[in-house]
Amino acid sequence: MNERFLPIGIQDFEDLRSRGCIYVDKTALIYKLATEGKPYFLSRPRRFGKSLLLSTMEAYFLGKKELFKGLAIETLEKEWIEYPVLKISFGADNYPDLESLKSALNLQLSDYEKLYDIKVEDRRFAPRFTNIIKGIVNQTGKKLVILIDEYDKPILDALYTEFEEQNRQELRSFYSPLKDSDKYIRFLFITGITKVSHVNIFSGLNQLNDISLNQDFSTICGVSETELENYFLPEIQALAEKQGLSVEETKNKLAEMYDGYHFAYESEGIYNPFCLLKCFYEKMFGSYWFESGTPSFLVKTLQNQPFELEHLINGRIATENQFKNYDPDSKNMLAVVYQSGYLTIKDFEKEMRFYTLDFPNREVEEGFLDVLLQKFVSVPYDDVGLEINNLRIALKNCNIDKVLSIIKAAIADLPTVVKKNMCENYYESVTHLMFRMTGMRVVSELQSVAGRSDVVVATKDSVFIFELKMDKGRPFEEVAEDALKQIDANGYCDRFAVSGKKMYKVGVVFSSEGKGMVGWKVK
Repeated sequence: MNERFLPIGIQDFEDLRSRGCIYVDKTALIYKLATEGKPYFLSRPRRFGKSLLLSTMEAYFLGKKELFKGLAIETLEKEWIEYPVLKISFGADNYPDLESLKSALNLQLSDYEKLYDIKVEDRRFAPRFTNIIKGIVNQTGKKLVILIDEYDKPILDALYTEFEEQNRQELRSFYSPLKDSDKYIRFLFITGITKVSHVNIFSGLNQLNDISLNQDFSTICGVSETELENYFLPEIQALAEKQGLSVEETKNKLAEMYDGYHFAYESEGIYNPFCLLKCFYEKMFGSYWFESGTPSFLVKTLQNQPFELEHLINGRIATENQFKNYDPDSKNMLAVVYQSGYLTIKDFEKEMRFYTLDFPNREVEEGFLDVLLQKFVSVPYDDVGLEINNLRIALKNCNIDKVLSIIKAAIADLPTVVKKNMCENYYESVTHLMFRMTGMRVVSELQSVAGRSDVVVATKDSVFIFELKMDKGRPFEEVAEDALKQIDANGYCDRFAVSGKKMYKVGVVFSSEGKGMVGWKVK
């Protein structure tokens, strides 16, 4: 068998093709975009192939036909016209302040000014951008292709700092020439993680076609189930052999770990391409997406609004506007978390147009919960995994005192971001998080006929029903007893009666003053 090369970390299409790497052919979709429209926007999570997509577009518009031999576009395209391409990318640097952004803009514009020998008469970025667009078109006699990669990174890098607004204003000014340059532009494609609303970064580009949730282009980045079968069967077989699994078991494991992204409500599931390639290369199932780095803007977002956690980790019903656009003036963190790839579309109710968002797969769920846990509990970073394992063992052994002692220690100190009047949500969220990290079946606020229990944890042999209460100045024994009575009165145990599992009812009491767990009673 010929040696097969996996394009791990390769974002340049020409480099990928010249090395003979496996390429999942997206060129039919590129041709569709190029022939049906002009200004596009695409939001996708990091490590999903946005930069490679733009590099492929660049090679296509530069007329490099030889690179597309054997690909779909080779037969679709009949003319292969060469166009000048102007590519702006913010992916290679960090932009915590305005000066770093200005430096990057100056460097990229200077490169094109030198390449086309364009004289700089006005040092402001917007006039220079306009001058470059007109200068290239005048010199070449052809319309210009403009590709902008990770347009929002300078905003996300400065999120929740004084420089966020400054970077946003600078970008709005920089992009402003695009609205008056339509007659010079053959094709415009912009990528990012988030779509920033309200501030109107691309002022005047009202016709910008956002294809982020479009059914036809849902597979333009990532690897679909069909593509996995068509392109990576030898890698699946090698992984199966290494892991001592059948091919079918291996595919199921790959789906559990890396599949599950849906970028339209009736689309085929999409695998994270970076994770797939790393898994095939290492021949091991690992958390490769999180190992490649957790974006600082996600951590900032979670710290800025930590009490949405229970809505994020239990599945979230939302309208499209709630997760499609990031509004800097809003306290809604859902858009950032969804667009970053930590939640995806799991269901859609057509009549009311409600989406259900949840974790796409096991790798994302475990990694996301781990990030949350590190930020909002007292357990040292190196001890988090050990404590979760201890919690898992205590649950299996039905040692409830040990279970709650571990959680009590983890939330001994109320984080400074948590106000006392918000500690109830904090305690419930972190308790749920720690249980969920064990890998046990966990349901929060489980609905019964008469009410809602707080947390239900099921193991192979047992069911634990935890009712969480705040003491509000009352003796914890009274509050714990009330919690147990509520479990009985509301029939929380009824739905598990036929399971044959042993039932544990637990009343847990927390301090209203933010002093952690006061005590518990078991029945």
